[in-house]
Amino acid sequence: MPQELTVHGLTVDELAARAGVTVRTIRFYSTRGLLPPPEIGPRRVGRYGQEHLSRLALIEELRHQGMTLAAIERYLRRLPEDLSAQDLAMHRALVASWAPDGAEEATREQLERRAGRPLEESDIDRLAAMNVAVRTEDPDVFRVDPPLLHLGVRLLDVPVGLETLLAARSVVLEHTRAAARELSRLFRDEVWEPYREREEDPDQVETVRVLSAHMQPLVVQALVTAFQRSMREELRESFPEE
Repeated sequence: MPQELTVHGLTVDELAARAGVTVRTIRFYSTRGLLPPPEIGPRRVGRYGQEHLSRLALIEELRHQGMTLAAIERYLRRLPEDLSAQDLAMHRALVASWAPDGAEEATREQLERRAGRPLEESDIDRLAAMNVAVRTEDPDVFRVDPPLLHLGVRLLDVPVGLETLLAARSVVLEHTRAAARELSRLFRDEVWEPYREREEDPDQVETVRVLSAHMQPLVVQALVTAFQRSMREELRESFPEE
């Protein structure tokens, strides 16, 4: 299958297969204004791209969180109109960051249909290194993160070796775990312990403990935003424009 189809030029049927939804769902979202119109190609056939895939993933994640269509419409209206597919994927990651594990099981055939291309064993190894499609005890069944699959498949065409992906994953896990550990220690030592020592009402102590759990989305967003800015600065320094 041509590489271009991975990025742009999907028919509505191909888009539905890649997104794991029905064509009827896509039509419905389009009539509600949740999806931008496709580009009209030869023979008046609508063509969809990566932005539509990423927006569909975000919509499905918001629905998974229990948001009504009206609330999703308000959420999407607040987003800048020029968001890229990567930006939309970032929003989806932030929404999903405090949700239960959203991975699904898929057979090899279902995985390839969602990917929109045949997958070699080396492709599966690389997707597993990105934690996008992980093998299970059944060799024909995989644990798949559907929204991340679209980005993972695009990276298959980038000349990045498996060892590099595994090394990058180790770096991310090491530093995010260290950040989580340090932030937890800071909150425990500077906020939680002092409050528990001076507050005598056990109900108030429990209330603060429960409310502290709701800080996770804010902390995650702060970490992602800081990482995004740092990454841009590092890339500008490493690959300066001539």
